[in-house]
Amino acid sequence: MIEILNVSKNYTSGRGHITALADISLSFEKGQSSVLAGKSGSGKTTLLNCIGALEKPDNGKILCNGRDICTFNQKQRALFQRREIGFVFQAANLLPWLTVAENLQFPLEMNGIRGKEQTRRISGLLATFGLAGYDTAMPGELSGGEAQRVAFARAIAHKPALLLADEPTASLDSATGYQLIQLMLSLCADQRTTLIIATHDIELIEMTDRKIYLKDGHLETKI
Repeated sequence: MIEILNVSKNYTSGRGHITALADISLSFEKGQSSVLAGKSGSGKTTLLNCIGALEKPDNGKILCNGRDICTFNQKQRALFQRREIGFVFQAANLLPWLTVAENLQFPLEMNGIRGKEQTRRISGLLATFGLAGYDTAMPGELSGGEAQRVAFARAIAHKPALLLADEPTASLDSATGYQLIQLMLSLCADQRTTLIIATHDIELIEMTDRKIYLKDGHLETKI
């Protein structure tokens, strides 16, 4: 359960004062898939970053199972991100010096999942994402769609409570993006993982349980 209470975020740049988020209040249920939609500059990425503790709001609270993550110190924030969140971005951001299997191994090692359980999870993820036989491949040898599949698999390898995806299909063709999101929706439903996606992809918006529209930092509609 995630509760966002009166969250605001402002920036000052060469363009002057920018209101990225203006008094946003929302909640997300466990296992629910939601999309944050809106044009570029609407505040959807900023809100996603605040939920993932990548940015700290200027005002308000963000409660994750009753804990206000905005009050976390650096160590608490790092543990929260490592144990409870999976991140997927527009770029796959795979570690280029590691094989596909080693990229999947990374979050498991960080969370103390080793031995037979680690091997079982990696093998299962490769099969689920259509990557069987790719374990020794290097990221530079993968297509864009394959790299993004590895990125999704890595994000859920440790079975996080929350998966955050920022424009995850932007670099993919429509068919590949649709198939990948269908798979993620199915996996998150099975694992009761809360999925929040920031996107302006119309097809992707229609695929989730819930639609949340932002405009100029303001909450416009919730469906």
